[in-house]
Amino acid sequence: MTSHLITHEERLALLENGRKGRTCADHDPHPVVKLFLPDGASTWLLCELDPDEEDIAFGLCDLGLGEPELGNVSISELLALRGPLGLKVDRDASFRPKHPISIYADIAIDAGRIVA
Repeated sequence: MTSHLITHEERLALLENGRKGRTCADHDPHPVVKLFLPDGASTWLLCELDPDEEDIAFGLCDLGLGEPELGNVSISELLALRGPLGLKVDRDASFRPKHPISIYADIAIDAGRIVA
């Protein structure tokens, strides 16, 4: 699945991380893509796609409620999501990950939001 949210290259990287996550217990990948709701407080740092179910991504999810967490999210649900002003989820094309996802998660949990 390639969309305006995830490029073909990012999809391949997310799938590779998903495969590595199945075989490597200490797998701690860098996020591949940062998604956000322009008219809301939600942000997602995605690092893996499930190789068997490409609609399911794994990463750091922040719905803007002060409780960011690592977990799964449906790409099709993100594509359908609209903020209070009707804006769609967008990608941050300028995002360049500097840390593995565990570091972003630790920082986000302390801050109550994703700081990237």
